[in-house]
Amino acid sequence: MSEPVKNTLLFVLVGALILLTGFMQSWNSALMILNMGLISAIMAIGVNLQWGFAGLFNVGVMGFVALGGLAVVLVSTPPTPGAWTAGGFGILLALLLGAATIFAAVMIAQKMPKGRMRTLTMIVVLVAGFFVFRAVFDPNVAAVEAISPATSGHIGGLNLPVLLAWPAGGLFAAGAAWLIGKTALGLRSDYLAIATLGIAEIIIAVMKNEDWLARGVKNVIGLPRPVPYEIDLQNDPGFIERASSLGLDPVTASTLYVKLGYSVLFLIVLLVLLWMAQMALKSPWGRMMRAIRDNEVAAEAMGKDVTRRHLQIFVLGSAVCGIAGAMMTTLDGQLTPGTYQPLRFTFLVWVMVIVGGSGNNFGAVLGAMLIWFLWVQVEPIGLWLMQVLTAGLPDGSALKTHLLDSAAHMRLLTMGVVLLLVLRFSPRGLIPEK
Repeated sequence: MSEPVKNTLLFVLVGALILLTGFMQSWNSALMILNMGLISAIMAIGVNLQWGFAGLFNVGVMGFVALGGLAVVLVSTPPTPGAWTAGGFGILLALLLGAATIFAAVMIAQKMPKGRMRTLTMIVVLVAGFFVFRAVFDPNVAAVEAISPATSGHIGGLNLPVLLAWPAGGLFAAGAAWLIGKTALGLRSDYLAIATLGIAEIIIAVMKNEDWLARGVKNVIGLPRPVPYEIDLQNDPGFIERASSLGLDPVTASTLYVKLGYSVLFLIVLLVLLWMAQMALKSPWGRMMRAIRDNEVAAEAMGKDVTRRHLQIFVLGSAVCGIAGAMMTTLDGQLTPGTYQPLRFTFLVWVMVIVGGSGNNFGAVLGAMLIWFLWVQVEPIGLWLMQVLTAGLPDGSALKTHLLDSAAHMRLLTMGVVLLLVLRFSPRGLIPEK
């Protein structure tokens, strides 16, 4: 079987599994799997840019996805009345003072000669800057968080269209990636992994604890959306008539309509990013990145600035993950920092890239759709399987109870088995790099 035919059949298989979900369970479930699969595919493309193109081991995907979600709050929600006058501008001033302190310390390290005086000057600048920062920051934060803490307590956003938050999420993630990359990309790959993991945890910790930013663990709900609200569709006589002509009740029809609207938007973004990634892969820049990945020493000997190119691809891949994070938060309609877990937003995305085929953009998309489908479906399938296997056991049996309770672990078991099978029989992934 030729390679194009095999790859096409793999995509058809995944599509058939989603369609089967619609026929066997519900079309709402099928569309939800499709939408999250499309978002996961964008995350996988971002990781594939970093690992497949350049060999950068980023285990902080969760942090960049979370920054994309934060962008939705800061860009699309309306500003909290009185928050900026109460303390918002003071918070902004404090952040600028903090950045100026760090900049001053960097300049001292670069301009002053090595010695005790340089060390002492840096310590004085950093300590003084810290106390000035806290003196300005703390009272203004308290003032903002005191504004209707049960419903607001944060600065709010810019009240711009939510679709603008998607590229803004990419910019947020790209900015964080640039800061991380300037510090960590000169280190060995294992140190980069540690740095990205640590930064991701710091980002989540800040989002959870800084209520003035996005309400922390109290969450921001009711985020704007780019598609109509179901209740508005259900009150539209024209929509009700069209739904009746299709044999659907207004509630089901409105839910399907909204999910299909998201599917179209997500598919457009995925296709644009996939096209851009393919063009980059086939360009001289893409060939150079793969040459650096395969042999950094040889590439550097040929005059390539390896650290600079690594920074470029690290920022680009993180920006893609940020866009996906903004899309996911828009789909959810809320920002919940407590739900960002490394298992879901780092480990699972890496499984998608490895199973699909590292270095192949289409493989990343295939792996994302397949792994997300399995992630959603193996738990109910596992529960059904356990019920069948324990049907002959009496109710109250310790073994029966244990097996039924163990169905919740089918997700992790399946991911491990799939990963082992792919690494054993197709170590380069389902669609290998050419």
